Amino acid sequence: MQVLSKMTPVPVTCLEYVHPWTQSCTVATAELMIIGVQYCLRIYAAVYALSLVMRGRVPSLPELKKTLRGWLQSTAFLTTNAFSYSIMMCSLRRLLGSYNFYTASYVPAFFAALISIMVERSSRRALLALYVSNVATETMWNILQSRGLVRSIPHGEIAIFGVATSVLMYCYRKNRQKEYRDSMFDVVRFAIGDSEVMKGDHPSEGVEPPAVQNVVGRAESSQRASKSPKYPLPFIQAAVQAYLQLTGRLKAMGKHKLCRHRYGCVYDTLSSGGRMFSIGLGIQVVMKAVLQMRKFISRPALLRKTFLSKDIARLGLFLGGFTSIYKMSSCLLRHFTDSDSPMFAFPSGLLASVAFAFYSDNTIALYIMWKTLQITYNWGIEKGYLPRVPGFTVMLYAVSTALLFHAATIEPQNLRPSYWKFLHSISGGRICIMDRSGFDVYGLNTSGQIRTMMNLCKTEPILQGRLS
Repeated sequence: MQVLSKMTPVPVTCLEYVHPWTQSCTVATAELMIIGVQYCLRIYAAVYALSLVMRGRVPSLPELKKTLRGWLQSTAFLTTNAFSYSIMMCSLRRLLGSYNFYTASYVPAFFAALISIMVERSSRRALLALYVSNVATETMWNILQSRGLVRSIPHGEIAIFGVATSVLMYCYRKNRQKEYRDSMFDVVRFAIGDSEVMKGDHPSEGVEPPAVQNVVGRAESSQRASKSPKYPLPFIQAAVQAYLQLTGRLKAMGKHKLCRHRYGCVYDTLSSGGRMFSIGLGIQVVMKAVLQMRKFISRPALLRKTFLSKDIARLGLFLGGFTSIYKMSSCLLRHFTDSDSPMFAFPSGLLASVAFAFYSDNTIALYIMWKTLQITYNWGIEKGYLPRVPGFTVMLYAVSTALLFHAATIEPQNLRPSYWKFLHSISGGRICIMDRSGFDVYGLNTSGQIRTMMNLCKTEPILQGRLS
């Protein structure tokens, strides 16, 4: 079959391509709007309800009103993105007289995204742009790979995570007096604490000297040993005393004068890593218990198989390993160089990223990469190093969303399956039954890819009936 140039017009109408289930552009748009509103109301109801629960207190009336407004505004934003895409495709067909490779989806999706993002609150636009750019980066890589222009690099996601994390840790260490605030810094602070933040010219200010630390550590250890509770079984008593003695010795071990943590370097490394391992393991256990509750009830034997498997500890090993390696390498650099510098974040971050192999995931790596780029860009603007580009966030969202819609229409196998299912749900299955056969002339086997992707979702019977 002859492969046409991508600018060559394809003689298909919007009735044949965009909405083959109805002859009216208006009816097709109205259907998408109604379905989109119902879906978006459910999705954002869960999102905003969770945000209220995460506050850990009973919301006030003003907070409830603000949440309600945000819920409705976010619903309007996403619904607008859905039905305006259909409007733009039909309008461009009437204006230009035909479709080509770019106007088949990318151009109308770009304008639809540009309109819809202006409906959303400005405070949420950066978060939305960050999410779609994450998925779009993976999609663009898949597109280039499908054309033979790039090749996958073994453990490439670990390399991306390592470089991005190193830059992020450098920014965190340079953020001495919390000059720049970002939620990602709160996550980093939770994982490794404030001991790796350089504050002022004397990082050890306010921290006891090592000699005092040793005395305090021994005193605390002996006090705990003398006041430890009495257990009925001797071996439990012995185990508790052995644990208290061990932790006391680790706390009393020396540390470098520039280390800001309270106790010895070994204790700080092990305790921080153990805490993060416990948190990661707890998250995995809770998620498995909640998401597979029905399976456990019907098949109790799965409990032992699930909670004793190696996979249950993968997140804990990643979080605990990353924290331990990062903190220990930072302490060793201070011991060997007798100095402290934000530049230590780069070797420490790269070494710690090895732990990502326990829980390697493209989504996490790309999110950290884009989040780091956002932080460095915004911080550079605040410091006056970089110019502020008006409308950058809006344009990033529009460009990234257009790429995702384009891939879903022309070459969906390059799209992340979860995003395809999202588009399928918000369109009520209509994305599957758009007739793309006219675009097979571009040599991408579009129709064959659609048939493969349809197996991921179930198209609504009413739509199948209209096409039969």
